[in-house]
Amino acid sequence: MTRLGRVRHYAAEAMLAATVVLWALNFTVSKYILEHGVLPLQYSSTRYAVASLIFVVLTFALERSLRVSRRDLAILVALAGLLFLNQVGFVYALDFTSATTVALIFGTLPIFTALIAAATGQERLSMRFALAAGISFAGAALVAVGEGGGLSANVKGDLLALLGAATWAGYSVAIGPLMQRHSPYRISVVVLSACALLLAVAGRHQVGHPWPHDGLVWLGFVFAVCGPLVLTNVLWFRAIDAVGASRASLFANLQFFLAAIFAVLMLSESITKTQLLGGVAIAAGIVLAPRVRRRDEVLVAVE
Repeated sequence: MTRLGRVRHYAAEAMLAATVVLWALNFTVSKYILEHGVLPLQYSSTRYAVASLIFVVLTFALERSLRVSRRDLAILVALAGLLFLNQVGFVYALDFTSATTVALIFGTLPIFTALIAAATGQERLSMRFALAAGISFAGAALVAVGEGGGLSANVKGDLLALLGAATWAGYSVAIGPLMQRHSPYRISVVVLSACALLLAVAGRHQVGHPWPHDGLVWLGFVFAVCGPLVLTNVLWFRAIDAVGASRASLFANLQFFLAAIFAVLMLSESITKTQLLGGVAIAAGIVLAPRVRRRDEVLVAVE
């Protein structure tokens, strides 16, 4: 590798690291916002609406067009419904339980992704993968049971976190083929806009609720829009072009444990030994799972 090549490689890995940190912080920041007077769907619908407007401007500036084929437009709008379920699961899981628990349970996402890819014929299951999946889901159970030292303090929050992980996995698998035909920016315009509309309709009784006069809440909201939703899309896909999806996945798998650590440090949340063991089991399952490469493989940013 030439000197210039090494510089580009290191720059790409720095972008991946920055992306993972921004994703991980999103759990803590979103939890803080929800704890300080902002309602779940009020937060999600406003966040997605602002992000979609930013992507309209960004996409038009970069590509001079927002056009997506009519057939793919219908598919993207349908996928926005899946993203809607993901956001409902994410914000209500954070509302019902701790950011630490939600982050650790979201660590099952790579396993869900592989299961859905296998169900749709994109990958084949093996005994090794079945063992890895069993270990990861046992880890998720330990995370839930370990909250509060016994039965989960809020089963609804745990189940909604699993819903969030499963629906994001489904979205990631389904969006892969579309990434071969359209840029992530154009896809983001359609999906985020449609999802924002669905969230606003579902949360119509929450949207008009007054926002708190808290500078940290507003600072957190700006971060939640510009960081995990907008900036990470730019960094993530540029980095993948440089180092490949397989290398990027190694960074992506770190985010959930890192998110739990941020929640403990910044929100003073607790993490029990049982939850820690569960997090290790989830990580072990991810490491054990065989890596299957596909020509159309695309990793989608977690938002």
